[in-house]
Amino acid sequence: MLFSQLKAKAAHLLRGESAEQQACQFLLKKGLKLVARNFRCKQGELDLIMTDEQTLVIIEVRFRQTDKYGSAAESVTRAKQSRIIAATQVYLSSQKINKSIRFDVVALSGNGNLDWIKNAF
Repeated sequence: MLFSQLKAKAAHLLRGESAEQQACQFLLKKGLKLVARNFRCKQGELDLIMTDEQTLVIIEVRFRQTDKYGSAAESVTRAKQSRIIAATQVYLSSQKINKSIRFDVVALSGNGNLDWIKNAF
């Protein structure tokens, strides 16, 4: 086995995966249905793709340990929004989806707060 295969994931990646899992479980309990996770393309990544009744929901999950430099929700900049929209266009071009689309943000903070922002952008 190669040494690189034995290396553990970086702590920030593990925290990100944990935040995504927490957000996914929260949204499933709210009645959304999971379609895909971590869709990647050269334009960017879509954390969670879910449906809320007849709406396809693209969800950006953000985690911040502290609000010292701004909240998790505030970290979704215009540039990040543009990458999410571009990645969504790639995703949609590979699928046969005839639903309206909504972009949500789930912001988690180190103190355990979870903020679900529907129609975030």
